Amino acid sequence: MHKVRRANDAVLMYMSELGARVVAESGRAEDMFHLGKLTLRSLKDDPGFVLQIDAATDESETNASVLERSVKCAISLKNLGLQCGDVIVLMAPNHVDLAIPFYAALYLGVTVAPVDMTLTVNELKGSFDVNKPKAIFCQSNKASDIQLALNELELNAAIITFDKGDYLTSFAELLDRFGDDMTVENFKATDFDPEDTIAVLIPTSGTTGLPKSAAGTHKNFTITGPYWWSRFDTFPGPTKSALVGSPLQWLTALLHVIMSPILRYTRLQSALPLTRDHAYHVINTYKPSYSTLSPTFMISLIRERDKCDFTCFEVIYLGGSAVSAELLAELQEIAPNTEFRAIYGMSEMTSIGLHPDDPPPDSVGKPLGCHKYRIVDITTQQDVTEPHKQGELWVKGPGIFKEYYNNPKAVEESFAEDRWFKTGDIFYRDENWNMFFVERYKLLLKYMSHHISPVEVENVIRQHPGVLDVAVTGIPDPECGDLPVACVVRRTGHDVTAEGIKYLVKANLADSKQLRGGVVFLKEIPMTTSTKVHRRKLKEAVLHMQRE
Repeated sequence: MHKVRRANDAVLMYMSELGARVVAESGRAEDMFHLGKLTLRSLKDDPGFVLQIDAATDESETNASVLERSVKCAISLKNLGLQCGDVIVLMAPNHVDLAIPFYAALYLGVTVAPVDMTLTVNELKGSFDVNKPKAIFCQSNKASDIQLALNELELNAAIITFDKGDYLTSFAELLDRFGDDMTVENFKATDFDPEDTIAVLIPTSGTTGLPKSAAGTHKNFTITGPYWWSRFDTFPGPTKSALVGSPLQWLTALLHVIMSPILRYTRLQSALPLTRDHAYHVINTYKPSYSTLSPTFMISLIRERDKCDFTCFEVIYLGGSAVSAELLAELQEIAPNTEFRAIYGMSEMTSIGLHPDDPPPDSVGKPLGCHKYRIVDITTQQDVTEPHKQGELWVKGPGIFKEYYNNPKAVEESFAEDRWFKTGDIFYRDENWNMFFVERYKLLLKYMSHHISPVEVENVIRQHPGVLDVAVTGIPDPECGDLPVACVVRRTGHDVTAEGIKYLVKANLADSKQLRGGVVFLKEIPMTTSTKVHRRKLKEAVLHMQRE
């Protein structure tokens, strides 16, 4: 069996000691929360440590190299005229260059805005209109789209390409411009207020589809980021290497870029998309000890489990959508010495939101010490005080994001009085304050006057032995509202029928929750770049498919 881990204060004590060293050097108490200064100190502490590996190219880089290149990049950004509070955009694969301007920005108080590199010109316009970047780092094949978007917005931003420069400045050329009068030894990070200075603009559209950026400050991430590691007890070096399974614009990747130099573990990433076959190669070759993956992607990985040895993992966290107890049990059979835990977090909470401290089945953990929590009835807006009654989760504390950048209307809609953040997620708790995620409130289907949780229906369908994966969506009906549709992926060698799925739901759920929209069979569930279920694509697909 896997090692039993309990939440503890080891990571908080380590962060306190590191912060105290930084403050002793600078004489500024607020530098306890300055991510740039914490990163600089950590990189200098162990120059020979291998910080990052690109599994697509087998390139690796030590702390000493990252330190030298990031300092050069910071000086070059200053030479371009960037100042504290300005924004740079990063839109590129997870290669070894990507983190360098990220760290440079943290040193200077420049804000990083990761952007999906697959966006169209119109989508880029929406993103840039919010973020107003002064510099954009990208691959050369996106430069023309970026320039078109900037032109239409009449924005002036420097475009730096990580690969070939052509008529643009390449990243290598930018680093050469740092000047000979500055060295790593005499470089000093910019002084600023970490509580107010935005470190990262995390792109989020919620369920509206409109681009928003959740602004997380240096202090936000310094407070919440360590809690992701509160079940570990060895610092620095809580784990050997962490597999990064998502692009930089997603919170799980961002936190690894931020925390890996500070906590000193190797970041295993890839410049290639982490498809199932590529994930098999990366895991079998490099044998990472930790990862955070979506349940949908994990289900895809175990479809051909003989192709991959999961026993190298000490810990795998599953998040991004509801995690069934059946999946956790199946994974434990495959890798009995690996700890699998369902977790809950969101961009606006800037990290994990609850302790996955050996919770009961289906729970995503207990409250963290850095947040206050409320469960609020969505109809009466009154606190739910008794266990097992559902309501919307509200949170507040110094780790909650600062604002939606340049979007005061969204801020007003998302915060209640006294800065309680309304997560939009339905929860309930038990008598011991174990928290249970039910569903995203805006994803609930409404049939007649009844709310239907897609997750509840999915959990019933997963009981069928022939179902590998399932996602439930709805099709619109002018009289009834939403008609639930089950999108099912069959297990190899199993004969699963639509009638069998419908019967299972009928036998377990109320009449209002029946699959009136039918059943469709898919080869796989569509996923976002962060490997969550792509709900919009799923809904669009079933509207044009034959439903049984």
